[in-house]
Parts: sequence; C-alpha cells; structure tokens
Amino acid sequence: MTYSRGSAAYGRGANAYARVGVESGVMSADPHRLIVLLFEGAQTSIRAARIHMQSGNTSEKGKAISKALDIINNGLSAALDQEKGGDIAERLASLYDYIARLLLTANLRNDEESLNQAEQLLENIASAWREIGQQQSV
Repeated sequence: MTYSRGSAAYGRGANAYARVGVESGVMSADPHRLIVLLFEGAQTSIRAARIHMQSGNTSEKGKAISKALDIINNGLSAALDQEKGGDIAERLASLYDYIARLLLTANLRNDEESLNQAEQLLENIASAWREIGQQQSV
C-alpha cells in the first residue's frame, strides 16, 4: 500500500468516524440542541462558501451555499411552529427568508458582503438561542 492510498483510506475512516459522532450527537440531542446544531451547520457552510469564493472555486462555493440554504429552509424554517410561536415565529420566518435571499445573492454575484450579512444575522439568532438553553439548564 502506498502512502497516498493509505492516507486516502485514513481520510475515509476519519470521515466515517466523524459522521458517526455527529449522528450520535444528533440522535441523543434534545430539540433545543438540535436547533443549535442547525445554526452551527449553516454557519459552517457559510464559512466554507466564503473560503471557496475567495479561492475562485465556484462549484464548491455553490455546494456550500446550497447546504446552508437547505439547513435554513428545511431545518430552521421548517422547525418553526406558526400556531404556538405566533408573532415570533412569523418574524423568524421572515428573517430566515431574508437570509436565504442574501445567500442566493452571494452565490449569483460572488458577493462576500451578502455572505457576511447572512452569517451575522444567523449568529445573532443563534447566540440568543444558546442563551435560552443556558437559562433553561440552570
């Protein structure tokens, strides 16, 4: 076995191990923690998109932005309870829609400022969400 084949096998093994760790974390997480994980995933994807945008890797930039959009649209937005959440849920839905539009603009125009705005808005919501979790655990 050559070094490159060995490192490739190691990489696949490490990735599989990481997936199991993430899946285990998700399976054992309470609903509040799941939302935190969604925020973290979206923010990680946005950071990856920025790196790919700066390096000119259009394909990977698009994949990373698509992943962030998927998390926002099919995770965060889908988790909103319009009936119980009332005005707050409605405002969050509008904010998630705005963030999604920022990400689309970033992708279409290679606009790093739109990525920055989307990331900052998500961080503002995520930090409030994390704070709520800390208050609940006290």
